[in-house]
Amino acid sequence: MPIAKMTSSVLKILGKKPSTRAYPFYKRPAFKDARGKIVIDIPLCIYCGICMRRCPANAIFTNIKEKVWTIDHFRCVNCKLCVDVCPKKCLSMESDQALPSTTRLGPEPSLKK
Repeated sequence: MPIAKMTSSVLKILGKKPSTRAYPFYKRPAFKDARGKIVIDIPLCIYCGICMRRCPANAIFTNIKEKVWTIDHFRCVNCKLCVDVCPKKCLSMESDQALPSTTRLGPEPSLKK
């Protein structure tokens, strides 16, 4: 009897379309207000350091004298607090997710003005 139940289940499933999508070939668009990765518009930045002080994960580093702004995406928790407190609104959050990585090479290279 179990073989008959299994056969009927298999035949039922074969008649339906797949319930999942083939991910690498068909990507679902991001939802509205989805948190992705932090992006900076360097020409607008005044290197005030507010984003660095507000970051709960200490993922952002700024230096006003050297005009350096860096973010460690491995430490970033995508909370969007830095985007909210930026006085020049040069930080934004893209809805695309950061690309996966298998190694940690250290912080992102410095973005100098």
